[in-house]
Amino acid sequence: MQTTNDVTFGVTDPIFEIRNASVTFDMERGTSRVMDSVDMNIQRGEILGVVGESGSGKSMFASALLDAIPDPGQLSGEITFRPESGEEIELLQQSESEIKQIRWEEIAMVFQGAMSSFNPTMTIGDHFEETLDVHGYDVDDGMERGRDLLSELYLEPEQVLHSYPHELSGGMQQRALLAMSLLLDPEVLVMDEPTAALDLLMQRSIIELIRKIGQQRDLTIVFITHDLPLVANLADRLGVLYAFEFVEVGPANDVLTGSKHPYTRALLNSTPNLHTPREEMRPIEGKSPDPVSVPDGCTYHPRCPMSDDNCVAADPPFQAGSGATDHQAKCHYIDDVNEAVPLNLREVHNE
Repeated sequence: MQTTNDVTFGVTDPIFEIRNASVTFDMERGTSRVMDSVDMNIQRGEILGVVGESGSGKSMFASALLDAIPDPGQLSGEITFRPESGEEIELLQQSESEIKQIRWEEIAMVFQGAMSSFNPTMTIGDHFEETLDVHGYDVDDGMERGRDLLSELYLEPEQVLHSYPHELSGGMQQRALLAMSLLLDPEVLVMDEPTAALDLLMQRSIIELIRKIGQQRDLTIVFITHDLPLVANLADRLGVLYAFEFVEVGPANDVLTGSKHPYTRALLNSTPNLHTPREEMRPIEGKSPDPVSVPDGCTYHPRCPMSDDNCVAADPPFQAGSGATDHQAKCHYIDDVNEAVPLNLREVHNE
């Protein structure tokens, strides 16, 4: 068994280096830790899928990459951004004005539900112009770029730019928001459940567009979702969050077909898909931890069929087991998981 505290996981050209990043909220009943000492490197040009149950910390991880944690949350640790040109940037050491320039220009975000991102009293064109103006870009040149982006996303530019958000379908709104996020030519696109409000066919259409845009523009994409089948055909790597920390990271196909953490396997076995009979799907027993009282030791031990006294007492390190070092998980018994938690998954990535 290969045990390691190395968080690079084969990343040779990191655009993000995240070290000991935590998000806390002070509450009357104690400190709520909704991201817990996260270490992660993100490879330049990759699509990283981040998955986990609701409440696992996915949105906090997304917001941390833009230093955009809502008040009164506190973000600590180190988040180093390495743009293609220029010096590395320590995001948490930037002033408010500096971080506002980085957002959209270098790192853009597409939130869940386009309607919540648009002002209903403004046309889409008004939103584009405002984004360009706030960041000091030439509006006329920028709007031409915006028209090109809308065309690339199979939208009629003039119709969309003159429309109010409510006049567009959900899929059109989401594509318009994607175009706006690319308006200032960022290097990184963070997408937090961007297709959650769309039907299945539109979700797949948007996924294909994201893949195409990413390849054409050499984007690094962080795609946050609870939907494993959705991200299976998109991501290069998957990071699985549980109890506000990553518990498994590796190449997407390896994680989907040979998961090393019992939680990842339970998550896969509970995911509805077209090929697994309903009677073979297994819900995950128990509840996700309360962020005010996360269990000691392995955070998954109260729900894990493999748990023993060692799991209760000691937090496991990331390790690779008997496989490649670019696929690692936080589990004391990584080489026993195949037998203890068999996978029922049937080609979820080919749906």
